[in-house]
Amino acid sequence: MPPVHRRGFLAAGALLANAPPARSAGSERRVHFTHDGLGLSPLEYSRLLAQLAEEGKIKPDSYSMEGAVAELEKAFARDLGKERAVFLPTGTLANHLAVRMLAGGNRKVLLQRESHLYNDCGDCAQTLSGLNLVPLAADRATFTLEEVRDQVARAGGGRVAAPVGAILIESPVRRKSGETFAYEEMKRIAAFARERKIGLHLDGARIYLASAYSGIAPAQYAALFDTVYVSLYKYFNAASGAILAGPRSLLDPLYHPRRMFGGGLNQVWPFAAVALHYHRGFADRYQTAVHASEELLRRLSADPRFRVERIPSGSNIVALHVRTGDATAFHKKLAAAGVTLRAPERQGDWSKVPLTINETINRRPAEELAGIFSQAIV
Repeated sequence: MPPVHRRGFLAAGALLANAPPARSAGSERRVHFTHDGLGLSPLEYSRLLAQLAEEGKIKPDSYSMEGAVAELEKAFARDLGKERAVFLPTGTLANHLAVRMLAGGNRKVLLQRESHLYNDCGDCAQTLSGLNLVPLAADRATFTLEEVRDQVARAGGGRVAAPVGAILIESPVRRKSGETFAYEEMKRIAAFARERKIGLHLDGARIYLASAYSGIAPAQYAALFDTVYVSLYKYFNAASGAILAGPRSLLDPLYHPRRMFGGGLNQVWPFAAVALHYHRGFADRYQTAVHASEELLRRLSADPRFRVERIPSGSNIVALHVRTGDATAFHKKLAAAGVTLRAPERQGDWSKVPLTINETINRRPAEELAGIFSQAIV
């Protein structure tokens, strides 16, 4: 069972009252295991904005400054223990600008081969900023201090020195089903990098989720790094957006490159106000969700028709194996009962489906959900 943090045993209803979600008719009991957040529909999202506006809780910004966005930035800076936080429209831009600033004239950047910046950003750092991304830890979440030492020595000891300017660590790693970077190794690498004045950036898009499982606070993770990125849309339910936090000396001038890269949006209050709304009380609500999911998985594991596979050093994703003759019918029956899964993958007599734990699990008791799963097997 993951550790309880803050007021982890408070009643779910009281916790949910900290940030009441806007819902459309019929959604109050719908539970999904498909992604990190609530999955607000356009109707739910627009109703929430209207509610916040009517309550006077939205202050407009101008070119992504002041108003609701400034309030959001201050909240995340406090959370992460950083002097400054800046809104950016995407995580791609947040990671790119972070390593661009940290690397400076030393253009080599070490990162995981499985990381978002290396795989999913169209070589933006290479094409737009002339950075040389050096991938480590093929098919692994964690690279080691020894791997870093080797690359730093090679980079600085060639016929023409090309020193490493920055190290990026993503944790949890999406391409490894939410596996986290080993914390003790993270600390060793951070100490080594600081001794050699190598910049450190944390792609912590899902770091708040990881904290609920590891017991390590977001600020404790962030303290090892110069800069940290957190997603606003994955589980803070904004339509888009990212936060980049770090020292004032680095981030105060960020408004200029943000605009240069086309990220100085005229108004971002529709993103900032929603993220701020769900940020309030998130740690408590999500800890409740973790406990609810553990109870559900315990009940399913007691049924021989189910098998739970944990991700090593995992966070909010588990693999559920289901012994069923008709995986499609199982999926449809759950959907009809208000429980949504990803499409099962057939493996002999069993079907495998990833379960992503999010706040929607708080909408129904674990006992009820376990019964729905059991009754859906054909």
